[in-house]
Amino acid sequence: MKTIELLSSEKTMNAKQRRQDVLTQFLHSVTFSKKNLLDEEELEEKKYVPYLVNRILSGHVDCILYANEMNKYPNLAKKLQYDFFLNSLRKRKRFSPWLRKEKIENLELVKNYYGYSDEKAKQVLNILTREQLSFIRDRFETGGRK
Repeated sequence: MKTIELLSSEKTMNAKQRRQDVLTQFLHSVTFSKKNLLDEEELEEKKYVPYLVNRILSGHVDCILYANEMNKYPNLAKKLQYDFFLNSLRKRKRFSPWLRKEKIENLELVKNYYGYSDEKAKQVLNILTREQLSFIRDRFETGGRK
């Protein structure tokens, strides 16, 4: 039973890794190599994910306007969007960390204590004092080593 679970998790990891590799290839071709992967049939057009490419490129200062332009026309064919980036962006190596949500300190405490959603907990965090937050923190402390 465990071997079946292990194999299925291994397959999903391989599929996820393959998707990331394809995304990396598309981004590299658009930003640096300028090699058209869709015309050379190395990769299929259906593997191109415009949303992810736009999101990643919007993290670069020199690509924001181009990504925004593609966001205006989400119904364009994938090939057209790919060609737009391929022919519009300047050849340059671009490195940036993934855009992530900022973690708000004590948000989880307030959510658990009051049973609020993220939005409601953010509003409550602005109202609570340090003493009230320390009281809530003490209520959730279970003891033992940290």
